[in-house]
Amino acid sequence: MLKTPYYLIDKRALLRNLEIVRRVREQSGAKVLLALKCFATWSVFDLMREYMDGTTSSSLFEVRLGREKFGGETHAYSVAYAEHEIDAVIASADKIIFNSLGQLARYAERAAAAGLPRGLRLNPGISVSGYDLANPARPFSRLGEMDKDRIGQAMPMIDGFMIHNNCENRDFPRFDALLAEVERRYGDLLGQVDWVSLGGGIHFSGPDYPLDAFCDRLRRFAERYGVQVYLEPGEAVVADTATLEVSVLDVMHNEKDLAIVDAATEAHMLDLLIYRLNARVEPDAGAHRYVVYGNTCLAGDVFGEYGFEEPLRPGSRISIRDAAGYTMVKKNWFNGVRMPAIAIRELDGEIRLVREFCYQDYVDSLS
Repeated sequence: MLKTPYYLIDKRALLRNLEIVRRVREQSGAKVLLALKCFATWSVFDLMREYMDGTTSSSLFEVRLGREKFGGETHAYSVAYAEHEIDAVIASADKIIFNSLGQLARYAERAAAAGLPRGLRLNPGISVSGYDLANPARPFSRLGEMDKDRIGQAMPMIDGFMIHNNCENRDFPRFDALLAEVERRYGDLLGQVDWVSLGGGIHFSGPDYPLDAFCDRLRRFAERYGVQVYLEPGEAVVADTATLEVSVLDVMHNEKDLAIVDAATEAHMLDLLIYRLNARVEPDAGAHRYVVYGNTCLAGDVFGEYGFEEPLRPGSRISIRDAAGYTMVKKNWFNGVRMPAIAIRELDGEIRLVREFCYQDYVDSLS
């Protein structure tokens, strides 16, 4: 048995989602790129590249990782490229997407000289997001350009568009309505480019999602404007494919029973704190209820409150669900707590340890 804490990626669960990706690609004609900002654990790219067309990025390092570890198409996007890194981005990418008309004007010639198709992010001013923090259409948003007239003047420099205005959208009718509004606002521009990326945040791998209708909508969009459609899923690919395996270090009582485990929300599942969510622990149906805390000094380092079939004690194991998306890419050394190892359950059921972290990794992250 592996020593906790560790992230455990289950390739069989990942394969289930990838089969849905395959179906979307085949039925819709869309190309599907992995959003590295969500999941970049390259030890499972060997399986993922069989079902996906490549990667999309948010930084120079992600572009390089996509090129070197995944292959296929490598799309570069950044909110703002720095002068000292733009040439390295261009050298690693197949397409480059600019966030603003200013960045497009500044770097378009360099991209063109390298034969790189150039894209621009559109911000239609409408979105689906349950959180203002993640809402690209929030007031004064910096994420993309809105002014159709200004965009139209720059069309000679633009080969494609990227539109990312879905966040955890599980509702196909809402996706359909958003896309229709994008078409209403920018339809004459869409017909002038070669490709359109509809971004990520569309949970098409969720239970009961109407895949046939979704694929038909994508295909009709592509045919109407004569474009190659791209999707950039993250969580739709890796949802519920990994767990964070932890052990109880101590139990206490302060009006409720408390359990402290050998991992932390702030260091290992940061989105729980950012979005004020509880972790998933299943079956969460036992008579013995505990508030499960992380092992940092942060008072609010809480995974949640759960029911267990047996009383918890030091050494008890807990599996925290859905620990793939936006976890390993955000892990940090807060409090100097031990970084979870990374393990993979292979398709044959064998568990393989692929990476451990040690004190020297902590030291090397500082100066």
